Amino acid sequence: MATTSATLDIPRTPDVVWRLIGGFDSLPDWLPYIPHSELTEGGRVRRLTNQDGGVIIERLMAFDHVGRSYSYAIERAPFPVTGYLSTLAVRDVPGAPGTSRVEWSGTFTPAGVTDAEAESIFHAIYTEGLDALSGTLAA
Repeated sequence: MATTSATLDIPRTPDVVWRLIGGFDSLPDWLPYIPHSELTEGGRVRRLTNQDGGVIIERLMAFDHVGRSYSYAIERAPFPVTGYLSTLAVRDVPGAPGTSRVEWSGTFTPAGVTDAEAESIFHAIYTEGLDALSGTLAA
């Protein structure tokens, strides 16, 4: 099993950041790579469409509004992995009031690629996504 993560500190309170990213259907609000999201199954499954028209289906596995995190699994996507489980979380930064630490992490089993290649794909998605989040919040 492979794993990767990305973390970014943002000069906004955790509540402000969570209001933007905490909805399972909120990716189009802050992630330009995903311009469309549609919820099904009572909000437990999201059908994402990327900029190229590709479809990604993800299932919500855990949601903690108070703890400001959610975990999801990929059910269908053009990525060379299986068993994908990811968590997006917003944390307080000790000693830095008004600052949030956003953590995006995932575990998965590479399929037809090395661990390093699969980790590189998702590390890029996470870091580029967090950079987009920072830009959205700065606007």
